[in-house]
This record gives sequence, C-alpha cells and structure tokens, in this order.
Amino acid sequence: MSGGVDSAVAAARAAEAGHDVTGVHMALSSNPQSYRSGARGCCTLEDSRDARRAADVIGIPFYVWDLAERFHRDVVEDFVSEYAAGRTPNPCLRCNEKIKFAALLDRAMALGFDAVCTGHYARLDDGVLRRGVDAGKDQSYVLAVCTPEQLAHALFPLGDTAKADIRLEAERRGLQVADKPDSHDICFIADGDTRGFLAERLGAAPGPIVDADGNEVGRHDGAYAYTIGQRKGLRIGTPAPDGRPRYVLDISPVTNTVTVGPRDSLDVHEITGERPVWLSEAPDGPFGCHVQLRAHGEVYGCTAERDGDTLRIRLSSPARGVASGQAAVLYDGDRVLASATIADTARVPA
Repeated sequence: MSGGVDSAVAAARAAEAGHDVTGVHMALSSNPQSYRSGARGCCTLEDSRDARRAADVIGIPFYVWDLAERFHRDVVEDFVSEYAAGRTPNPCLRCNEKIKFAALLDRAMALGFDAVCTGHYARLDDGVLRRGVDAGKDQSYVLAVCTPEQLAHALFPLGDTAKADIRLEAERRGLQVADKPDSHDICFIADGDTRGFLAERLGAAPGPIVDADGNEVGRHDGAYAYTIGQRKGLRIGTPAPDGRPRYVLDISPVTNTVTVGPRDSLDVHEITGERPVWLSEAPDGPFGCHVQLRAHGEVYGCTAERDGDTLRIRLSSPARGVASGQAAVLYDGDRVLASATIADTARVPA
C-alpha cells in the first residue's frame, strides 16, 4: 500500500473478495525526507500514514517493511550506473522487477502469503498479462519485466476499471485518499532535477557536443545528462546550417561525446533487445505483433524474432527517440507476449 488511492482500493477489493489481506507499506529510503514529499511522492512518511489510515478503514492489519537498502542498490544505484553508461533506464520497471515482485514477493511467500496484490492498471487472465481497460492508465508495460512465475503470485484488482471510477469507489468506501493526486516523475529525486541528481553522484565530466560530421558545436558538463531525442537544454552555441532544431542522436560514454542532428536522423527501423522475458512460448522464426517502446508511448507494428538470448524487432514504420536502456514490450492485441531491454538500434535504408 503506497499511500495512494489505487493501492487502497485494490486492498479493499481483495478483502471484499474474501482474501485474507494484510497491508504492507514499503519504506524505500533510510532518510524519507531525501525523497519526494507530499502528493508527488510514493514512499514518504506522509504516504505511510495515508496507507495506515486506509488499512484501518478497510479493517486489515498493516505493517511497514524496510526495503531501503535493497531499493537503493537495485533501483537507485542501477539508475545512476545506467546513465553513466549512456543508457536511459526506467526505474519503475526496475522497481517492479527487483522490489515489488522479487524482494517483497519473496518475503511475503516466506511468511506464508500466497500473492502480492497491487493497484497497477493491468489484468491477469489465467496467468496471461493483458492491458488494463483504462488505456490512459494502463501499466502492463512496466509489469512486462515480471516472469510467469512472479505473475502466478500476483493480483491486479483494478485492471477492469477506469481511474475515474476508482476515485468514486474510494469515496464511497470512506477512504480519505480518494482525491489524493497521483505521484509523478521519479520518487527518489526529491526536487525532480534528474540532471542535478546525476551530477551530484557522477561529478562534472566536460566534453564535446558534435554534429553528424564530427564538428564540435557545443560543450556539455556530463554526457549522462542527455537522452536520445532530447531537444531542449542542449547548450549548442552554433546554429544548424539549415536553421532547423537539433536533437540528441547518440551518447558515447567512452569518448564522452554527445552527437546531435536533425529530427529525421532519429528514425529507427530495427531494435535489438537483451535479457528477454517471455510470458508465453516464444514462436519459432519471425512473427508479427506490436511493440511499445516507452511507458504510455506509441505502439508500432513489427516483426519480431527470438535469436538466442536476444530479441530482434523490425518496425513496419520508423520510431523516433528510441533510447537504449528502455524496454521494448511485445503485444498481441492487449496481451503481453514478451519484454526486453533495448540494447541497440539501427536505421535501415528504404
């Protein structure tokens, strides 16, 4: 129970369905004041109190489990190291993979519980992970890193309901969090300044910003502060010859170089994913499906193929701003087929 409306209603629905429910709030920081506060957080002291009050209303036991050390190692440190390596991680994916459906689930199972129940907007149908019915809130993308074994011990009671209706239900149930705003951005960056957060931990590392021909057009204080497809805040002193905006095309941590260029140079037709997680039997040979490349992002038609320990994806239309470190999630309609971490991209001439 994060302290928000979704997990509160999920707990209430699980209890109403006859499950023996215990509310657990994850303490994810040894110093809660260093993380987000108020409505923008998901792991603060205020959130813990909101979760406890919701558990009291529902009439279930409530505990706070300290997972701060594991969270710092598997989510925060991973986030920093991924940026240092020139990749763009999604910490919500990592939290689901390493904390909610690993550390939390393992502890729960050891204590005799059968499953972890969360307020994610997704559906489980006989073990099959599907999109939530509220397209604007669907969270199947960030759950696609979970293995079939983990999903066998998961419950998502909200997947069949729109968010607006969840708030109305919370109000009817007398839950004070009914109108609590959703948390946003990254919970462990207190002021929302990702660049400053990374600079404090990685230090200044000045280097060149170059165009596609290798000409220096600006300087940066750390390549880790840039992401593929970024347009604003590039600190370029030399305008493009054609006057068009320039975007980040590549980040090389080895040479500490950021490459910029025109928007159409961001087009990607092929994606290679590593560490694939298959939620169903991987088909033999290439197969048609759809792929989502960022949370709540556009969905693309594609042909995918398992190649040993990698996943190769060829898009039917180009995607832009595809960053390594993000997840590529395959869908058949609303059904999640597999996920993989984007390791490489390529432009394929028409």
